[in-house]
Amino acid sequence: MRVRLCSLLLPALLAAQAPRIGIIDFYGAGKLSQERLRQAMGVKEGDLLPRSKGDTEIALESIPGVVHARLEAACCEEGKAILYVGIEEKGAPHFQYRDPPEGLVKHPEEIHDAYVHFLAALGEAVRKGDTAEDLTEGHSLMANAACRAQQERFLVFAEQHLENLRDTLRNSYDEEQRAIAAYVIGYAKRKEDVIDDLQYALRDPDDTVRSNAMRALGAIAVLAAKNPDLGIRVAPTWFIEMLNSLIWTDRHSAAVSLVTLTENRDPSALQQLRERAPGALIDMARWKHLPHALPAFILLGRVLGLEEKQIQEAWSKGERDKIVARARKQLKP
Repeated sequence: MRVRLCSLLLPALLAAQAPRIGIIDFYGAGKLSQERLRQAMGVKEGDLLPRSKGDTEIALESIPGVVHARLEAACCEEGKAILYVGIEEKGAPHFQYRDPPEGLVKHPEEIHDAYVHFLAALGEAVRKGDTAEDLTEGHSLMANAACRAQQERFLVFAEQHLENLRDTLRNSYDEEQRAIAAYVIGYAKRKEDVIDDLQYALRDPDDTVRSNAMRALGAIAVLAAKNPDLGIRVAPTWFIEMLNSLIWTDRHSAAVSLVTLTENRDPSALQQLRERAPGALIDMARWKHLPHALPAFILLGRVLGLEEKQIQEAWSKGERDKIVARARKQLKP
């Protein structure tokens, strides 16, 4: 399985120059018009990214009915940034994070050092476009030799320090420590032993902790789908709830994971999607950047009861609007 780690390209783009906006897309704005939101932001496609993210979010939150707003830039549309604008309206579904833990627990220094080396190698791999990875063992093993060398160390650490990693993930006050634990614990030999810990981390207050936990659970879901006889099950509930998050990375990563988790068309999972996240799926399936829109479009098709071939044909023929219109009528978000 090959995955492009596109979000890691944006820092390099930002460092190279102040990027212009290629696309502006919205989510969560069920009652407000996009024109009203664009007026408050004061930027449009072709402009530079807003000079002050915080000021722009405050301007959006001054609109009656907006509880919170969030701007997030992602990569890339023809070399330009994609600006996602998240809106939480009054009375809309809300994804609740846990309070930060306050414990002093840490993991061994060798784990921290290996993770730092891994991130450095990953950054270099991204710059070279060498981001292929294999998830079929239930964890990431990248084709890039430098990245893979550190990941193979994580296999040893997860075996030797599992209880410490679990304790750190749940109880450390330090979000970096928790983020490292969320990544490394996914390399445990018995995946079923760490699923609860990773599910717990999906509601961590730190974005990176949640992202690493989703990546780890997504890889475990690939293994479970490939080898159903193992009896491994990753519950979709918190991924579905995360589709209503104000954070773009939460929504996108959750949708990617849910494509794998709903491959078997589990009726309970599809019913949860139908009840808890129809508006979110419709928003995301309409995004202009096609790679970002595709996971939600697949989920929307499954919720509507379309066969996989029908979903693929509708996508390839450019019939997104037809499927979205059907979803609006049948799901009534």
